[in-house]
Amino acid sequence: MRKVLAVLVVVILSVASLALVNEGYESPITNVVQAAGPAVVKVDVEATRKYSIPDPYGFEDFFRRFFGEIPGQKVTGVGSGFIFNKDGYIFTNEHVVSGAEKITVSLLDGNTYPAKYIGGDEELDIAVIKIDPDGVDLPTVELGDSDALRIGEWAIAIGNPLGLKHTVTLGVISAVGRQLPKPDGNGVYSNLIQTDAAINPGNSGGPLLNIHGQVVGINTAIIAPEVGTTLGFAIPINVALRFVDSIIETGSVQRAYLGVYMDTVTEEVSRSLGLKVDSGALITDVVPGSAAEKAGIRPQDVIIGFESLEITNSAELRAAVLNYPAGSEVKITIDRFGDRIVLTAVLGSLAQESASSATEDIGARQAFVSSLGISVSDITPGDRERLGISQEFRGVIVRDVDPEGVVYRLGIGPDDIITRLSINGNQESIESVSDFEKYTENIKKGDYVAFFVYRNGVRFVASFQL
Repeated sequence: MRKVLAVLVVVILSVASLALVNEGYESPITNVVQAAGPAVVKVDVEATRKYSIPDPYGFEDFFRRFFGEIPGQKVTGVGSGFIFNKDGYIFTNEHVVSGAEKITVSLLDGNTYPAKYIGGDEELDIAVIKIDPDGVDLPTVELGDSDALRIGEWAIAIGNPLGLKHTVTLGVISAVGRQLPKPDGNGVYSNLIQTDAAINPGNSGGPLLNIHGQVVGINTAIIAPEVGTTLGFAIPINVALRFVDSIIETGSVQRAYLGVYMDTVTEEVSRSLGLKVDSGALITDVVPGSAAEKAGIRPQDVIIGFESLEITNSAELRAAVLNYPAGSEVKITIDRFGDRIVLTAVLGSLAQESASSATEDIGARQAFVSSLGISVSDITPGDRERLGISQEFRGVIVRDVDPEGVVYRLGIGPDDIITRLSINGNQESIESVSDFEKYTENIKKGDYVAFFVYRNGVRFVASFQL
C-alpha cells in the first residue's frame, strides 16, 4: 500500500511540474487567426447546370424543336475568400464563382451579404467579387510579399472546407514556383506555392497566411487524396495583385504576349538539332516586331528560365508568360547551343496582337457561313501562342457560332480548329479561310457533312446531315 501511494505522489508531482513548463505561453498562430480571421469569408454560390444527355438517336434535337431548351438543374457550391479592401472587394478563385447566378458572402460575425461578380480569369483562377458595406467598417487582411517566401516558414490556411466555417490549419511552405499540370491536360498552373497545411474542397479562394498574419497566397488546388496527401497549392498573392486593378476596372485581365512559336525539347529534338540541353521550350520561330524579337530571342534558342521559374517545356513557358500583364519587364534565360544568356523582354499585349492580326486582310481571312451558323478565320500568331499551336499546324479557327445554327448542336465552339472537311465521303484538307469558303459553298440540303476538329490536343469528328 505504501508503495502504491509513493508511486501516486511521484506521478502527481510529475504532472504538476509539466503544467508549469509553458506557463503563460500563447501560440503566435492564435494572434494570426485573431487578426486575419474576421476578414475571411464563406462564399456560397447557386448556379444552373445543363443536363448532358447521351443522344445516339437525336432525341435532344427533337426535344428542342418541340419543347425548347432542356431545363437545367439548380446546383450549389461553397468556397472561401477574403476582404482586401474597405470598399468590400474580395479575392477568391474563378472556379468558385464562375457561372454563378447568386453569390452570398458570410462573415465571421454572422452577417451575410449578397455579392456581385466583378471579374476574373479562368487561366489564372483568380476572381474578384464585391459586397456593399453599407456604412459598416469591414475587416480586411494585410497583403504580404509572396516573392519573399522562404521554404520551411510557417503557413496558415483559413477557409471553409466542406462548408465548415472558418477552419484553421497549420503547416509550412513546402516549395515555391511549382508547375502543376491541369486536370484536363490543357496546360499547367504556373508558379504555385506548395504547402502541407491541410486544404480541402471549400478552402478554394481562402487565404494562405504567413506568421505575421499577411496573405501570401490564394488557396486553389489539392492533389487527389488517393494520389497523395498534404499536398496543397496556392496562387502567389503577387500574381493576383498584378491583375487586380484590371479586373476591377474592366472585369478581365490583359494577357501578355511574347511572340514566339515553340515546341518542347525532347531527346530526339535535342540530338537532331545538336542542342546542349535536354529540356526547355524550343523556339521554332519568332514573330517579327514582337517582344521576343526586340529582346534578341532567335529561332533554335531554348528558353530554360523565366524570371525565377525553371522552364522544362513549352506549356510551362506559356503559363509563365500569362502570369504577367502586358507591359511587364521580365528576365528570360536561354540556352543558345551551350551559351547561357539572360535577356530582358517587355511583354506585349495579346489582345492588341489578336486584334491587329484579325483586321489584316479581313476580307480574305475571315468568313461567316450562314447556312451552318459558323464564323471562322485564319489562325493568328496570337492564337498559336495562346493555344499552344505550332507554326506548322494548319486549319481555320472558329471565332463564333450561332446558337440557332446546325454547328452549335454539334458542340463546336470558339477556339476549336477545323482541319478537314468531308462532304458525302469526299474529304478535303482545310488550311485557310479560302479553302473553307470554297468547300462549304458546295454544301446543299441533304448532304452528309463531317468536320475534323482539333481541341486542346484532342481530335474528333462532328458529323450531320444538312
